[in-house]
Amino acid sequence: MESGEETRQYKVWDSLNSEEGVDQFQLLEDKIDNLIEMIKSLKKEKESFAEKFQIQEEKLADLTKEVDGLKSGRDKAKQRILSLLEKMEQITE
Repeated sequence: MESGEETRQYKVWDSLNSEEGVDQFQLLEDKIDNLIEMIKSLKKEKESFAEKFQIQEEKLADLTKEVDGLKSGRDKAKQRILSLLEKMEQITE
């Protein structure tokens, strides 16, 4: 004699063998395929962003060096102007 649990298992198995069950498996398979494609796409996008980020980091480093060089040049020019002003003051005294 079959218990209630065994009867439920047979009903589940029978429903899986029916056309509706096959449709459910097809639906699940389609969803999994879509997820796999989405994951692949996101991985490519992540790699692209990582490359772009690296390029921006390099540009930032170059610009930082350039700014430091410009500041240094400005400070040197300022010192030369101050030195020239001091020399001019000595002449006018």
